[in-house]
Amino acid sequence: MAAVLVGQFHARDAEGRVYSVHEFQESTSSDGGSEPVISYKLAIGDRVNKVDDNTFVLVQSQVSLTREPENTPV
Repeated sequence: MAAVLVGQFHARDAEGRVYSVHEFQESTSSDGGSEPVISYKLAIGDRVNKVDDNTFVLVQSQVSLTREPENTPV
């Protein structure tokens, strides 16, 4: 099963550290469903779970991350 990078964004933890999060879409669903399977990983490879649209949790350390707002052009 191959995953394709479909997005990238920055998220910040409670101490202000910034993480680069990559969003991947699996090319095929493991259960045969029609919905795409989305997964998240840090640029260094650590897995990330999505809680809601702006909140994520690092799997290994359980550190909570908040998605940074995207910069809008002026």
